[in-house]
Parts: sequence; C-alpha cells; structure tokens
Amino acid sequence: MPAELRFAPLKSALGGEAAIHTKDLEVYAGDAPPTDYGVELEVEALGNFADSLGLQRFHLVGYSGGGFVSLAFAGAHPDRLLSLAVFEPAWVPGERDQEETEWWAELDRGLAGKTGPDFMAAFMRLQTRPDVELPAPSGPPPPWMGNRPTGLTAMIGAFARYGFDRASLSRVTAPVLFGYGDQTGAQELMKASLLSRLLPDLHIRRFTGMHHFMTPEQIYTTEHVAAIRDLWARATPSA
Repeated sequence: MPAELRFAPLKSALGGEAAIHTKDLEVYAGDAPPTDYGVELEVEALGNFADSLGLQRFHLVGYSGGGFVSLAFAGAHPDRLLSLAVFEPAWVPGERDQEETEWWAELDRGLAGKTGPDFMAAFMRLQTRPDVELPAPSGPPPPWMGNRPTGLTAMIGAFARYGFDRASLSRVTAPVLFGYGDQTGAQELMKASLLSRLLPDLHIRRFTGMHHFMTPEQIYTTEHVAAIRDLWARATPSA
C-alpha cells in the first residue's frame, strides 16, 4: 500500500517526537514499473529524497520491499544512518545460499501464470503460516492496487539480479531493529539468522499474533511504537 497509508499509525504516534517523511517505492511511481527498473534505482532515489529534505543522516524505517531497499541503502551508505528498522523485509540483498534459493523457487512456482487478484491471493498465502486465516476481499480493490502485481513481479526479478556484497553490512554501525510477526512463514527466521551474522548491532523482535498482510493499525501497535522509540534511544546521542 502507499507509504503514507502504510506508516500512518507510526506518523500519528511519533510525529510529535520526530519529523517523519514517507516515500513510495519507485516501482509504483507509474502505472507500470520503469523500463530500467532495478534496486539501484530505488537506492539512488532514496538518497535523493533525503537530500531534498536536507537530511545528511537520518533514521530509516522500511517495510517489505521497502525493507529490502533499506538494507541495500544501508550497505551502500552506512554513514548516513542514525538507525535502521525493518519489518519483514522482502529479503536480505546478496547472493543466496541453497536454502534461500529453494524458498524463492517455491515462491516462483506458486506465482507462475497468475495475474491480478489471483496473483495477490497466492502471494499472500505463500508467505504466511498454513494455519493463518487471511482476510477475504471486501468490495472493489483500491485504485492503488492496480499496479501491485506487476510491481511485485518486477521487484522479485530486480532482487534476484541485484549485485550486493553482504559483507558491506558489517560497516553499518548504527543500531538495527529486525521485526517480524509469528504468523508469517518460516522465511522470517532465515532472514533473522542471516542478518544476525552480518550486522554488528542487531536487535531481533518477534511480535505475537502478527503477519505480513495485517492492516497498519494491527502491525504498528503501542508495542511496535515502543520498539522504535527504544531503537532511536540507542542511536548516536548527538542525533
């Protein structure tokens, strides 16, 4: 969903404590992904967005695909981050091992040949635990949903092509929060394990009763807001 909607609860809860700016992914900027779309485009656009706000260093929060981009940005520009918080990033950038490759192959098989609502339904089912009851669609989809299947397909391809040295994350000295819901699939534990070996100052937080596709109000609860506050408190005191 658009970033302004996705992070509205956080903005409401923390807007009195910080200047909070939201940015949509470039893949959703138009009706179709840019012809030259890649993760490099997202990383550059994020840096330009911060520059346009006069922010040399800042706290960065990313969700899902935005979490992947945030990790990529952290590896490329570790000196610009005061802290980093990612909630269920789409994956960890870089060359995948066998277990990761097998998971992505399963995702590809599950999405093959599907379009529109069928694509989104399969995408949601493949990323949550089998016993999780996903909400049924109610009414027509919002206008912004129209370019999500093609955008997700473009991102999945871009993630696989992106050349990233995972060792670069060792240069991220800012504190990092990795949050995930216990109703999302086992892939979150893979990501947590990967990041625990790469990031010097990582705190992993499991949130009970949450999964990737809950509404922002259900994800960004007082507990989640408190975790963000704790992260910011651990950042450079001069921030």
